[in-house]
Amino acid sequence: MAKSLKEEFTKGIIKENPVLRLMLGTCATLAVTTAASNAIGMGLATTFVLVCSNAVISLLKKIIPDKVRIPAYITIVAGFVTIVQLLIKAYVPALNKSLGVFLPLIVVNCIILGRAEMFASKNPVLPSIVDGLGMGVGFTAALLAMGIIRELLGAGTVFGIPILSNFMDPIIIFLLPPGGFFVFGILIAIAGKLSAEGKAPETMGCAACPLAASCSKVQEKCEKEGGKA
Repeated sequence: MAKSLKEEFTKGIIKENPVLRLMLGTCATLAVTTAASNAIGMGLATTFVLVCSNAVISLLKKIIPDKVRIPAYITIVAGFVTIVQLLIKAYVPALNKSLGVFLPLIVVNCIILGRAEMFASKNPVLPSIVDGLGMGVGFTAALLAMGIIRELLGAGTVFGIPILSNFMDPIIIFLLPPGGFFVFGILIAIAGKLSAEGKAPETMGCAACPLAASCSKVQEKCEKEGGKA
């Protein structure tokens, strides 16, 4: 049980990272990662909604009619998004202003609806919570990596603290959409390399091929008839 829960948690970090491997939630990812603080704020908010909505949907999976499951999921998610938005407005108004419309748009984030449909609606509560937490951590890590790189190269700071100001001029393009796509592509390549699926297939060669004998017979026949294999 503990091993399976560990696997459910870790799969969302690299192997099935929702942003870098499953390509979900890319709109918010590219929009809010101009600063590391925005990235971690969006990541933590999404993680909270993921965990809570997964838990509730798993609890109610036998009660929710199949025909209205998607509207029901959206209603549940919207409730938790409202809680998060009100908390951020009350305690971190600057973050609320920075995230803007992308905070309430967590309601229709493909990551949350995808985990609700694919996992929470088919599994018990504890694995659903762990799945939501793992996916949330993977989402936050991807956003934070993008936010740090873009802010560092685009503004010379990290979390508003000057790092490269005395060494180089900021490369403003990293704060613009082209820079976001560039960093996103680099991180996708790294994630693919780190996962087993990103490895190039090994060359088998003729010696290891089970049809090598039949191939040699065809080659001999073609040579006798003056043709080509």
